[in-house]
Amino acid sequence: MRDRLHRWGQIIWPILRDVFLMTLGAAIAAAGTRIFLIPNQVVIGGVTGIAIIVNSFWQWPVGVIVAVINVPLLLISMRYLGGWKFALRTLYTIAVMSLALEYSAGLLPAVTKDPLLYSLYGGLLAGVGGGLIFRARSTGGGFDIVARLLEQRFGIAPGRSALLMNGVIYSVAFVLYGPEKVLYAILVSFVASRAVDAVLSLGSGMNQVFIITDCAEAVGAAVMRDLKRGVTVMDARGGYTGAERAMLLCVMTRSEVPTLTALVAATDPKAFVVVGEAIEVFGKGFRALPS
Repeated sequence: MRDRLHRWGQIIWPILRDVFLMTLGAAIAAAGTRIFLIPNQVVIGGVTGIAIIVNSFWQWPVGVIVAVINVPLLLISMRYLGGWKFALRTLYTIAVMSLALEYSAGLLPAVTKDPLLYSLYGGLLAGVGGGLIFRARSTGGGFDIVARLLEQRFGIAPGRSALLMNGVIYSVAFVLYGPEKVLYAILVSFVASRAVDAVLSLGSGMNQVFIITDCAEAVGAAVMRDLKRGVTVMDARGGYTGAERAMLLCVMTRSEVPTLTALVAATDPKAFVVVGEAIEVFGKGFRALPS
C-alpha cells in the first residue's frame, strides 16, 4: 500500500507542481501587464502587444483578444507540431492569462505614470511570470507557436522569425504612439528577458565545471573522493597546439566550487578550469527527470 501511494505521489506531485507554476506565472504576467503596461499603452512584443494596440483603438478586452488569437494557433500547433501534453499545458496557461487580464481590469488600477518605473516593473513581472510558465514546461502561446511552425515548414530560425514579427509590432507602435513608446517597449522586453533567465536558474544553485588537465586520473579521483561527485572524462584536442588532453566534466553546487578549484590547484596547477551556471540538472544525485 505504501509503495502504491509513493508511486501515485511521484505521478501526481509533478502535475500539481506544474499547474501551480503555470497558474502563478500567468497571474503574475497578467498583473504586470494590467498594472503597468496597458494603462500606459506600452506595446510589448507578441500577442499581448497586438492586443494592446487593438484595445487602444476599439477598447476590446485585452484578455479576450489574447484568447481569440491564441486558440486557433494552438489548434494548428496540435495538428502540425504534435504533442497533446504541450497543447494542454499551453491551453491552460492561455486560459488563465486571458481570464486574469480580463477580470483584473477593475481590481488592479495603474500605480505609476513614470515611464522608467512602469517599463522596469512591467518587464520584471512579465519576465517572472514567463519564467515560471517555462519552468512548468508550458508557453504563453502566440509567437512561440508561430515561430515553431515557421521553423518546421520553412526552416526559419525561431529567433529570426520572432525578431521579424516583433519588429512589425514595434513599427506599428512607432507610427501610432511615437518613438518614445517604442524605446520603452524595447526596455520592457530586455528586462523581461533577463527576468526569465533569472527565474529559470533560480533554485538550481548548480554549476557545471570543465577541467582540462594532464592529470585526469588524479584530479578525477580527488573530486570523487573529497566532493563525492561523479566525473565524466572526455578526450579533447587543443586547437592551436593540437595536443591531446583529457577534459573532465562535473556538476556541483556553487558552494562546492571553491573546494574543487583548490583540489585542482593542488593536483595540477597548470590545469584549465571553466565554471558555468547549470540552469537545470537531472539524473542520479540530482532531480529526477520530469515525465
